[in-house]
Amino acid sequence: MIRILIVEDEKPISDLIRMNLQSAGYVCDCAFDGMAAAQKVENNRYDLILLDVMLPEVNGYELMPYIRHYGTPVIFVTAKDRVEDRVKGLKLGADDYLIKPFEIIELLARVEAVLRRYDLNQRLLEIDDLVIDTASRTVKKAGEEISLTKKEFELLLFFIRNKNIALYRDKIYEMIWESDYMGDSRTVDLHVQRLRRKLGWEEKIASVYKVGYRLELA
Repeated sequence: MIRILIVEDEKPISDLIRMNLQSAGYVCDCAFDGMAAAQKVENNRYDLILLDVMLPEVNGYELMPYIRHYGTPVIFVTAKDRVEDRVKGLKLGADDYLIKPFEIIELLARVEAVLRRYDLNQRLLEIDDLVIDTASRTVKKAGEEISLTKKEFELLLFFIRNKNIALYRDKIYEMIWESDYMGDSRTVDLHVQRLRRKLGWEEKIASVYKVGYRLELA
């Protein structure tokens, strides 16, 4: 299931967005200020964030560098409609910028477009001779099924959804094992080594010196 975080301080707007996204089949969490949003991003895994700019505690622009560290796609949903505001939001790394007031049908279309861009709304993901079925959690390479553990499968999806991005070991651990990183990289390294070997991706999953790993795809 696709999980979306709605960061909006006006509860009626938040409720309206949540209700319509849930009707479309998405799982939603809500945060009503920037600090609460940062905590949710740190403690949970999201496929997309809908982010207001004018928030209590920490505004959306200030929150963006923190979110980018996790590689999560972002759509700004805000009343700030000046060209300079839109340019600033996009330059900070947002994937789209939707101005209030908006039609729900447009919001849903933009959500679907961003998810398609990241291959998050597709059941079947195809990379070279690899086919990943996200619903049945199966992986086939050249037609032959490859047996992956639950963590190996989640690690594979995490790499794919953050392709060509250098991922820190601590963030890989926190996102896949959903607990605090204690400084021991062996768990991440062993799982990456097994995943490389099973997929024949020794070259595709590259080691990044003093950082972690990066899935290199054209």
